[in-house]
Amino acid sequence: MNDDNGQKNVKMLGYTPEQYKLFTKNAWIVLLAFSVLYCMLYCGRQNINYIMPAMMQEEGWTELDLGILASVLFWTYGLGHLFNGRLGEIFGVNKFIVAGMFLSAIANLLIGFQSSLVIIAILWGFNGYFQSMLWSPGMALLANWWPGHRRGFATGLANGFSGLGQVCAALAVSLSIIILPGFGWKAGFIIPAAIMILTGIIYLFFIKDSPKKIGLKDYVDPDAVKMEKDEELRELVSQKGKLYPYIHLFKQWRFDCWLLIIASSSIARYGLLTWIPTYYVQNFGVDIKEGALGTILLPLGMAFGTFIIPTISDKYFSENRLPMVIICAAAAGLTVFIFRGIDPGPIAGMLLFSAGFFIYGINGIVWAYAIDVGGRVFAGTAAGILDCFAYLGAAVQAIIFGSVLTSTGNWTLVFTAIVGVCAGMILLSIIAGWGLNKKKDIV
Repeated sequence: MNDDNGQKNVKMLGYTPEQYKLFTKNAWIVLLAFSVLYCMLYCGRQNINYIMPAMMQEEGWTELDLGILASVLFWTYGLGHLFNGRLGEIFGVNKFIVAGMFLSAIANLLIGFQSSLVIIAILWGFNGYFQSMLWSPGMALLANWWPGHRRGFATGLANGFSGLGQVCAALAVSLSIIILPGFGWKAGFIIPAAIMILTGIIYLFFIKDSPKKIGLKDYVDPDAVKMEKDEELRELVSQKGKLYPYIHLFKQWRFDCWLLIIASSSIARYGLLTWIPTYYVQNFGVDIKEGALGTILLPLGMAFGTFIIPTISDKYFSENRLPMVIICAAAAGLTVFIFRGIDPGPIAGMLLFSAGFFIYGINGIVWAYAIDVGGRVFAGTAAGILDCFAYLGAAVQAIIFGSVLTSTGNWTLVFTAIVGVCAGMILLSIIAGWGLNKKKDIV
């Protein structure tokens, strides 16, 4: 009888039935509210991808000019994550999340009234830092509410909404052109800013950043190993200081392999997101609005991939998520290779959906791994470091691909490089899994 009660208590995460019901309700509210907020955040980040052709037409800027402009956000976003994941855990995750949303909206709004490329680049750089105040603290937020066996699902759902956010960004840009036709490309920054502000206001009324804020103790993880790990990490921070998590993570060579995997994934992801709309406009003569809508299956595939694939990894690869990375990288590389020879249409759309599904599915796996390796103690720190490397990769692709297209106009080189990056992720995953001890190593 005592054993039965103990098992029941573990399944209810150490709560009474009434407490468990309250905890579960709030866990879902936190997950859905953060997911929707992050979805809308993309209206102020991915909007530039869909408005770039108009910026080139109206201002005479080149692909290299806008590639450098796009990369500014990636640098500041990535470097911001290096700090904001840990700062959010120290000072309060919700404070960072809400502040970042409003500040990003203001930066977008200001850009909508500028004409100088230099000033726009400065504001876009600030926007990148402000946007970095959400995701890593958000992973710490989810770690407080979702135990180990549901982390792939929770991070996958949140990341899936970010894929939908890229769809929303395309729709917001198209809507902006309709609502403010006289503003030209500037409308693509003004309307998204308004959407972000409205979403941030609504978010404020729903979120509690930990069970303690609703009168509950922290949950007991059903996985005794993960529970023990949380205690060990908490003791490490207590003994060695609040900045020690950086040292703890960087000295793990498998974690370093994951940094290269996420950087490679972002090169592939943003290589497609940044340049496919321009590819459609330049190669096939579609107008700007059709170019944005014609490529919408790419981020839609990302949304589905990052939700479904991490959930599968929870069920079959929770102790070692690397085999899923290998599967996704192989499928993505093959899909991009085939896409290059296809004209716009239903088949091209299906291939874009497939490419997005597998490439962004890798991202979803990475965030589940971030919470696994950082636990509830410094999941935000782990996610921040990983996201830093992700956007260093995104910044590199923007400059390199922009330079290649400006000097040669050769799209084949771009797609070939993306296929090569997918092959590199397969190799890195094999290396990271070498000599794995499942009882001791988190991969």
